[in-house]
Amino acid sequence: MDEKKGLMTPLKDIIANLFGDSSLPFNPDDARIWEIWDDVVGHSIAEIAQPSWIKNKRLVVYVAESIWLQELNFTGESIKEGLNRRLNRDAVKKIEFRLGTIWKKDLDP
Repeated sequence: MDEKKGLMTPLKDIIANLFGDSSLPFNPDDARIWEIWDDVVGHSIAEIAQPSWIKNKRLVVYVAESIWLQELNFTGESIKEGLNRRLNRDAVKKIEFRLGTIWKKDLDP
């Protein structure tokens, strides 16, 4: 609440100030990673690996099968380059692959 005016601050102003804060450890534009992931990595990898979170340009990707962890570590650099190219900026500096649960997408309409 704005004490000077005795009025409440509109939510849109609060959100705009929050996302405009350059000290945040994330960039709201990074949400596009989830939109472009499947196109960048291809269907086969998208079936077994999905991004979980990104902070300070470090992207954590959960992988469903341990056998894929090593393979993805070898291709991580090209995945990172593909994401950054599609985003037209240096959004990801490092990708960390971890064994974990991924949500399977229902491919049937």
